[in-house]
Amino acid sequence: MMENICLQPASMSLLMPMHLILTADGEIVQAGPTIAKLYPDRDLSGLPFFDCFEVQRPHNTTTVADIIGAKGAKLHLTVQNGHQTTLKAVGVTLAGGDGVLLDMSFGISVVDAIGTYDLTIGDFAATDLAVEMLYLLEAKSAAMMESRKLNTRLQGAKIAAEEQAYTDTLTGLKNRRAMDHVLARFIEAGEKFGLMQVDLDYFKAVNDTMGHAAGDHVLLEVAKILVDETRDEDLVARVGGDEFVLLFHRLTDIEKLNDIASRIIARMEVPIAFNAGHCRISASIGTTVSDYYQTPDVVKMLGDADLALYASKNKGRACYTVFTNDLLGRAM
Repeated sequence: MMENICLQPASMSLLMPMHLILTADGEIVQAGPTIAKLYPDRDLSGLPFFDCFEVQRPHNTTTVADIIGAKGAKLHLTVQNGHQTTLKAVGVTLAGGDGVLLDMSFGISVVDAIGTYDLTIGDFAATDLAVEMLYLLEAKSAAMMESRKLNTRLQGAKIAAEEQAYTDTLTGLKNRRAMDHVLARFIEAGEKFGLMQVDLDYFKAVNDTMGHAAGDHVLLEVAKILVDETRDEDLVARVGGDEFVLLFHRLTDIEKLNDIASRIIARMEVPIAFNAGHCRISASIGTTVSDYYQTPDVVKMLGDADLALYASKNKGRACYTVFTNDLLGRAM
């Protein structure tokens, strides 16, 4: 049998890309290509091993003689390059006792090392289990990326579905379901708010004389007006054919609400152009505010705003009315 086996540096690098050959004095003679990547700006040849690598265990390992004395026991090292990467190593004496061959690996620090030193599969021996780990990491990364993409698509679909469920398809305003949700949230949170019911006057006549396309066009223009005259934090909902509810978050000042109602009515009375003709409508409005109720109730408030709305209709339309208890007596 052959007692000594000689390998060319290229073969050594192929079989053990993470090797070091040290002289008996601890000088680095040869470094595998992967180990060289730990010091990309320095040539390790000729440098003292113990200046580049600190042996953590076994303790008090400070010379090559100490490595030889470990008799093949696993060495725990830290790379002295600012990254403090940890390595495992096993050392064997070279033929003739002229130095030591260290075969090294990253161990559990391989994941961090791959990112830190931009390592690839080619930086590891073909039989190194780290290669298998790289395959697993790449597969896991790809799976996680696909999972994130799927979750993003599902979340987007969920948001779109929820938005659609709360949106009036014609005008893009919120619908009755959204209004009920926001009203319940305001009341549960004890928020103050104003509530305004808006009903279009003469809208049926537009549909009857000019057709439903004209009616849809009017509703779109009305939606724009209502959005223009409210704030971002307010809610504008279409709750019926030509019925709308406006919720004013933290606004219960009757004078300010009346100013808003007055502006809405004035804009509604401007003829709306459609094809070669004009659509003429107006609006009747009923208002109430949460301050009027010791314990605000959705059904009660909507009913009171509705009473105020029909009081406006009875006064000749194109006007607004604020709910008072007197309206209850008239309705009975």
